[in-house]
Amino acid sequence: MNRLPSWIRQHLAALRAVAVLTLILGVAYPLATTGVAQALFDEKPELIGQSFTDAEGHPVAKYFQSRPSAAGYDMLATAASNLGPEDVLDAPGKPSLLTQVCARSAAVGRLEDVSGARPYCTSDAVGAVLKVFPALGTPTRAVSVNQACPAQPFVATYQGVTVECGKPGEDYSAGRTVPIRGDAQAVVPADAVTASGSGLDPHISVAYAELQAPRVARERGLPVERVTTLIKRYTTGRPLGFMGEPGVNVLELNQALDKG
Repeated sequence: MNRLPSWIRQHLAALRAVAVLTLILGVAYPLATTGVAQALFDEKPELIGQSFTDAEGHPVAKYFQSRPSAAGYDMLATAASNLGPEDVLDAPGKPSLLTQVCARSAAVGRLEDVSGARPYCTSDAVGAVLKVFPALGTPTRAVSVNQACPAQPFVATYQGVTVECGKPGEDYSAGRTVPIRGDAQAVVPADAVTASGSGLDPHISVAYAELQAPRVARERGLPVERVTTLIKRYTTGRPLGFMGEPGVNVLELNQALDKG
């Protein structure tokens, strides 16, 4: 029997590998993972989160508020912001992740009548960040870059140098970025000021739900105990008993409140 040329044998081997991998990764694996998921978790489809705000984007006080969403709870735009902890410097028309967190915390604080202060945030709810010059060595200049002039800088001095407000349009890239922690203790939970990875999560933490309970009870004329009982009813445990943290389904909770 004549042997096939080596190049044909190589192509046939590649085609067999493609066929086998397609069956394993394209058919068997998806079927197996789907089966495991259905066996482990509730098969009832879960509704996505939504915003409980008015036409101008202001929170409707009688509802529990969801966590922020970078996608606006749009299934066609599901995504995270892709901003990380190093995103601390504001740009014109584009606040940093840190400033977004500070602004959200201040807004939640006003809504819930608690302190919205948190570490690394100024009293005017922007990131507490300095640009220090020179980048190495003894400072000779310090600028509160997220506080545009004529704002009063959140600290008067840094290592003996008077802190300036930021001048719009000035280039501070040559300086060293120095976030300042401050003494504030955060009362507003982290999930109230940060978005989920999907932007569609209908859950908030138990701590955030409990923070909102007095306001919702007051707006609806209900005893706080009634509202906290509903929070417990719509709290889900940790996935598989150990992953993550318990969460409160805001959508179902608000629907239950509307039903009375």
